[in-house]
Amino acid sequence: MHRGYVGAGERACRGREGPEIRAWSRRRKERARPAAAGEGTADQRQSSGAAGRHECARMCWGRQHARSPPLSPQGLGSIVGRSVLEPPLHPGVACRPSRCGSSVAGAPARKVEEDSFLRWLLLLIPVTAFGLGTWQVRRRQWKLKLIAELESRVMADPIPLPTDPMELNSLEYRPVKVRGRFDHSKELYMMPRTMVDPAREAREAGRISSSAESGAYVITPFHCSDLGATILVNRGFVPKRKMNPETRLKGQIQEEMDLVGIVRLTETRKPFVPENHPERNHWHYRDLEAMARVTGAEPIFLDADFKSTVPGGPIGGQTRITLRNEHLQYIVTWYGLCAATSYLWFKKFARGT
Repeated sequence: MHRGYVGAGERACRGREGPEIRAWSRRRKERARPAAAGEGTADQRQSSGAAGRHECARMCWGRQHARSPPLSPQGLGSIVGRSVLEPPLHPGVACRPSRCGSSVAGAPARKVEEDSFLRWLLLLIPVTAFGLGTWQVRRRQWKLKLIAELESRVMADPIPLPTDPMELNSLEYRPVKVRGRFDHSKELYMMPRTMVDPAREAREAGRISSSAESGAYVITPFHCSDLGATILVNRGFVPKRKMNPETRLKGQIQEEMDLVGIVRLTETRKPFVPENHPERNHWHYRDLEAMARVTGAEPIFLDADFKSTVPGGPIGGQTRITLRNEHLQYIVTWYGLCAATSYLWFKKFARGT
């Protein structure tokens, strides 16, 4: 029984060499012989085995450290560092990375990446606003050039009406002169319309409501005696109560006359504009092909000038040549937005770095 406990002390020093260990082992064996004969109690045998193990471990530790040189402070620091950084030396124990440390280390990196993305994304706002403002500058230049060109066309001297459709396409808003007579039996009505009155429109600018009277434009076929063709002429505005030709017989000219008008081209229907109703003789936009089929005329359209007006008849000069030119407002808006967002971006990002 004692030999089993002594063997445990020997096993603690197994593999160790040296005369001290061998001498100690022999002494332990000699002491254990009386125990083999049944001497001693169980507590004595257990304490003897534990003492043997402890003594063997102490001798092994002393011998191992006697051979090692003393550690310097730098060496002690390296040992401490390895104990923290290197994986454990005990078998079966895995080295697990700290979740807290990885999350803490990765959080600043993700925050920097998100801030960088947000910085360049927000920079698109002033850049886009600047581009739109520059585009509006070019659009305004184009619009001013177009207005000047239209004004020069309208103020030009009238020329004889050409019959070539390709030439007419380049003559819109250009005054032309023709000679012939009207065919009042085939009048068409474009409605609803208001009379073009620049003085009244200037007075009522900015108002929600208008005092203009509603009516229609009278479109009458005109047979050109010098060309041998029939065209369509917008004689002018009549109020709604004068749309019936019998209420304005005095203005229905029957004889041949000279006429000056402005070339107009066909229109496409805009959104929210009603469809034309030829069967009811209600026209909401200029569809020259359809008007020509109904009246038997050529798809050529003129707006008669104001000088063609006769007492009791339609009021001529109903050509609107004004073009919307609000590009200056857009320029101020876009450049102002660019300046404001650029200042905020610089204050948020550039100054902080």
